Amino acid sequence: MLKSVSDLVSNVASRIEQISMEQALKIENVLVVDVREPPEVAQRPINCSTNIPRGVLEMKITELTQDPSTPICVHCASGDRAALAAEQLMRIGFTNVKAISSGIDHISSVVGD
Repeated sequence: MLKSVSDLVSNVASRIEQISMEQALKIENVLVVDVREPPEVAQRPINCSTNIPRGVLEMKITELTQDPSTPICVHCASGDRAALAAEQLMRIGFTNVKAISSGIDHISSVVGD
């Protein structure tokens, strides 16, 4: 039986820490990663984050940090891709990863982009 995206996200949510953008921005030396696709970012940029689409995250994250303890917070448009991306970063060895659970409207209002 195939699992839905909702099922996958629910399953992952129990294994990752989810926080708000407000909480993420209070973390010292945090790396905020936007896992949306480039056209989405072009329409609604979040200037305090670095865009690495989820599809290439594992290949590109080490261009930003190779320290597995770097605090990393990932976000997307709704929180679903962020949760899946956070799990993947933990799977490859990053130990201080959180998913920003709020959607892009809330994130934009917090950071003022």
